[in-house]
Amino acid sequence: MKTRTQWIAVSLICVMLLALTACGTAPAAEAKFTVGIVQQLEHQALDEATAGFQDGMKAVLGEANVEFVYKNAQNDANNCTTIVTKFVSDKVDLIMANATTALQAAAAATADIPVVGTSITDYMSAGVIDSNEKPGRNVTGASDLAPIDQQVNMLLEFFPDVKNVGILYCSSESNSVFQAEQAQKYFTTAGVTATTFTFSDSNDMQGVLTNAVSAIDALYIPTDNTAAENMEMVRNITVPAGIPVFSGEENACAGGGLMTLSISYYSMGYAAGEMAAEILKDGKNPAEMPIVYAAETTQKYNAEIAEALNWTAPEGLEAIG
Repeated sequence: MKTRTQWIAVSLICVMLLALTACGTAPAAEAKFTVGIVQQLEHQALDEATAGFQDGMKAVLGEANVEFVYKNAQNDANNCTTIVTKFVSDKVDLIMANATTALQAAAAATADIPVVGTSITDYMSAGVIDSNEKPGRNVTGASDLAPIDQQVNMLLEFFPDVKNVGILYCSSESNSVFQAEQAQKYFTTAGVTATTFTFSDSNDMQGVLTNAVSAIDALYIPTDNTAAENMEMVRNITVPAGIPVFSGEENACAGGGLMTLSISYYSMGYAAGEMAAEILKDGKNPAEMPIVYAAETTQKYNAEIAEALNWTAPEGLEAIG
């Protein structure tokens, strides 16, 4: 009886040891992260950037290991501030800011929570980093800056007789100001007169644009969020006036421009998502992560606008599908 009791006791100990050993070798559960997304406004390019960002993060972390809290600020700076303040209060693990006003609000709201931007043309002019190579703060991200010199060259290649170009942008968007200054420099170097036409918001855009078309041969619109949101207005004014519009971004061009040299906003967002995942999973420091840029651009044209302007696209130029 004693031997049997001892055998049972030894067996129980072995079972317990096996259980403990199994527990010790089981893989630890993956950490789950909460990411707050503040998107400045809703239009296709920014929507694609957000989708790319989410897919980039999920590809690295696994879909089950990241939760996104998405908020759209409806192009209102105060809404951006309210949204990111709530993210900070909720102690999210990371903030993704889509477009410049959203990024500036996020950078102002926290110096501790990592902030990754996307759809930002120039982080330096936005005032949120110390340098593109070494941001020096809790902010990094991906830029939507397309080569402006190549955009200018494309417009002048297809319209070599142009003498007066208008540059239309929202004066409250710092990234648009940066692009307009660069474009004006390149046009001037090419011997073309470039005149800037600025509006403060969508309410005065129509009047500014109506005045512009009477004084120009072509119109250049950089990657400006307010303009992109109002490309139907652009089309309704420029097409009857016979003015070709070069847009800095494909989706805006599809809404009312004639041609573009554009990056992929989805790919840019995806790259930003990978950066965010590296910060959360690998402990990378955003202060030491350089701003990344789109590697590829594509030349495209809007076939509907081309027909309305009676313009024949050069052979090989891709139509926006």
